[in-house]
Amino acid sequence: MSRIGRLPIGIPGSVQVSVNKGVVEVRGPKGKLQLQIHPTIRVGVGDGKVVCERPTDQRSHRALHGLTRALIANMIRGVTEGFQKKLELSGVGYRAAVQGQVLTLSLGYTNPVVYVLPPDIQATVEHQTLITLSGIDRQLVGAVAAKLRSLRLPEPYKGKGVKYVDERIRRKAGKAGAKA
Repeated sequence: MSRIGRLPIGIPGSVQVSVNKGVVEVRGPKGKLQLQIHPTIRVGVGDGKVVCERPTDQRSHRALHGLTRALIANMIRGVTEGFQKKLELSGVGYRAAVQGQVLTLSLGYTNPVVYVLPPDIQATVEHQTLITLSGIDRQLVGAVAAKLRSLRLPEPYKGKGVKYVDERIRRKAGKAGAKA
């Protein structure tokens, strides 16, 4: 058995989970999410728990078993608590501003970068250099954060760029060999 897949997922009182024709739907106080599951994996709901089962011990079935369980657990957590990613801008003149669903970033390019956020993602900007992305879909929050980070990757010499708040940039020394 998969160590992750065999664990039942507890359903909080404010969340409703239903399974219809291979689609798991989770409704909660923050919204609703749907997931199309693989046809070989069976998902059962009962007794305030969600249980995933696989047909055989094949490697692909074991992988899908744990994956499906983790995705459903993330959906339940998303509709109750939500997910957040924080990005930090470091560099002279690097700043961000949000207006509705439009995020405007000054990242040292000639023109500001205008990024339109997906409808399910909310962004807040604190002191012009800290962006907080939040939403109920963990995959979407992570994808938007990765896209924003890719607009100006942190570089190792001066540390300038867009980085996650908990990310540590390994710094490199500059040209030290020129004086020899």
